[in-house]
Amino acid sequence: MGMKASLAMVMLAALATLGCPYSDQITTNGGLAIAGGGGGGTGPDALRFTVQPSGATAGNIITPAIQVTVFDSLGVPDSAFTNPITIAIGVNPVGGNLSGTLSVTPVNAIASFGDLVISSSGAGYTLVASTSGATSASSASFTITAP
Repeated sequence: MGMKASLAMVMLAALATLGCPYSDQITTNGGLAIAGGGGGGTGPDALRFTVQPSGATAGNIITPAIQVTVFDSLGVPDSAFTNPITIAIGVNPVGGNLSGTLSVTPVNAIASFGDLVISSSGAGYTLVASTSGATSASSASFTITAP
């Protein structure tokens, strides 16, 4: 019985090695040590708003800080990604202007935009995050109220 279990583990490890994009992370101690964050997968990376913009008052900083995360094609945060992420108004219902730091280099896959301000009140704003090397993302809609 012990021999069959050992053979089954060897076969399982061999299959995991063949099909696993993290095969360099498989250990020889009988366990799997899959660690993401290196840009695994074969498809393009994708941006995702992980902290959505919330309502704010026109002319004031949007809080909490908006966060955009870079994910590899396996859905794992890509901590090796270092291209700057740019944020802009996507849907602009009343012609407001976006100011603050509009381009941020991600740290451990996360770009944090902590000083964004929209100048005009209106409902239905969205933001768009983009960068080279990853697909862009649109935020949920939000409202900027009058001061």
